[in-house]
Amino acid sequence: MRTAVVLPVKRFGHAKQRLSVSIPDSARQALVRAMVTDVLDAVAAVTAIDLTVVVTREPIAAAAATDRGALIVQDSDQGQSAAVELGIAAAASQGAERVLCIPGDCPALDPAEIATLLSDAEQSPRPDVVIIPDRHGTGTNGLLLSPPDAIAPSFGPGSCARHMTLTQKAGLSCRIASPSSLLLDVDTGADLAALRARLESRPEQAARTRAVLATIIETQAWEASHSAA
Repeated sequence: MRTAVVLPVKRFGHAKQRLSVSIPDSARQALVRAMVTDVLDAVAAVTAIDLTVVVTREPIAAAAATDRGALIVQDSDQGQSAAVELGIAAAASQGAERVLCIPGDCPALDPAEIATLLSDAEQSPRPDVVIIPDRHGTGTNGLLLSPPDAIAPSFGPGSCARHMTLTQKAGLSCRIASPSSLLLDVDTGADLAALRARLESRPEQAARTRAVLATIIETQAWEASHSAA
């Protein structure tokens, strides 16, 4: 089954604004760039993925995605759902029979888990919609649609329940999956702490994100020591 991944990426200057209360703006943008690149590398390592579609107006993200053979679609700047819809349409035009929609802020993404997710769905009698919630169980960190237009994406607060309702209304089957590496996205300082903890036990993952986090920790430690002095 020809499979595409759709990855919406905001302009780095606008992304992850809630992190600004926890880390400096320059560190925030460096972290966003690192996370997106780590996600792109993880996706590229999944042999079952035939096409990656990146929806963005961020030149740095577009260049990194192009280097990895991705198709670039210009974002409409109308929000995540609209961006994903653009990506789905582009994937379908390239012959995709299903799409996996994921965010760019899950840098701990494990290629083996994604491969298993795709394999399990393909073996299901009716693999119409698979929803991957966030770690709080309310948002949506992944949406696998077979076919690509099974339902219209509707991300944002409460999107997990909303995607389930849309699937039911369409008369399609729905399954909840929980690959651990896709449950953790990064929006707040608490999410950042959870990411640090996860990566400490997985030194082989997310090299770029890990490097940025190390720099942030060193800077915070230096500032704390000098303010105390």
